[in-house]
Amino acid sequence: MDDRQATQEFDTARAPGTPPALDPHAELGEFLRSRRARLTPEDVGLPTFGRHRRVPGLRREELAQLAGVSVAYLTRLEQGRAHNASAEVLDALARALRLTGTERTHLDHLAWCRHHGDEPAPEEVRPALRAMLAALDGTPAYVTGRRTDVLAWNAPAAALFGDFAASGGNLARLVFLRSDHPFADREPEAADIVAALRRDATCHPDDPLLAALVGELSLHSAEFARLWARHHVEERAHGTRRLRHPLVGDLDLAFETFRLPDGSEQTLTVHHAPPGSAAADHLRFLTSWGDDAP
Repeated sequence: MDDRQATQEFDTARAPGTPPALDPHAELGEFLRSRRARLTPEDVGLPTFGRHRRVPGLRREELAQLAGVSVAYLTRLEQGRAHNASAEVLDALARALRLTGTERTHLDHLAWCRHHGDEPAPEEVRPALRAMLAALDGTPAYVTGRRTDVLAWNAPAAALFGDFAASGGNLARLVFLRSDHPFADREPEAADIVAALRRDATCHPDDPLLAALVGELSLHSAEFARLWARHHVEERAHGTRRLRHPLVGDLDLAFETFRLPDGSEQTLTVHHAPPGSAAADHLRFLTSWGDDAP
């Protein structure tokens, strides 16, 4: 799928009213094809016959052979026409495609997803969690929910990241639609955001706000359309993030993301700098005059 096709996939601007739901069966087929395309016969120990292949990765027949399923059934799966795939078939496909644990979970969600027909309820941040954010003095932290919406943040996060509200309180819009985003190394951030939206789409295929957001980003960002077509679903729960601030320049901060155990689908992200480092000094300076948080 090229950038133009990926953009058209969720071009919600062409039709008035509520955007269509994300079809999990079509998503399942696209995910299988994308994983098949990244493997070569050499990767899985199959012989190659000739140099000229019409597909970038494994042929459908080769994957069917590896997984022990019929080509006809695999074709129906990839075309979104086969429902209720068994756990045994999914296990075989996951092994043949060498899926990671995260990718296997994603495959299960796509295969067994059911349309609920209702928009998910609005998200709320518990008062105790807001109080905890405020108590993290000098530590930038924020809470995100579905669709990469930033639901709450503290004053240090506002000082470091700027006004989240200017991007509608949404990380995806901040990264893909604004040139003044704070991420000095934005490629991993962009991949993480697209992966988060992909995971949301498997759990909430009927969410019109999610479909509208994906349509908006696909329409206005060719980079988003390209990344969306990759079906990347891995997530970084921790690491180092390089941020760029107009007052202090670049800061390398460690971050940890925790999924809240209350069933809310919300995550808490906290940033910190090594004690005594230049980044710690810069962070202390910025957070000394942070804006008020919502």
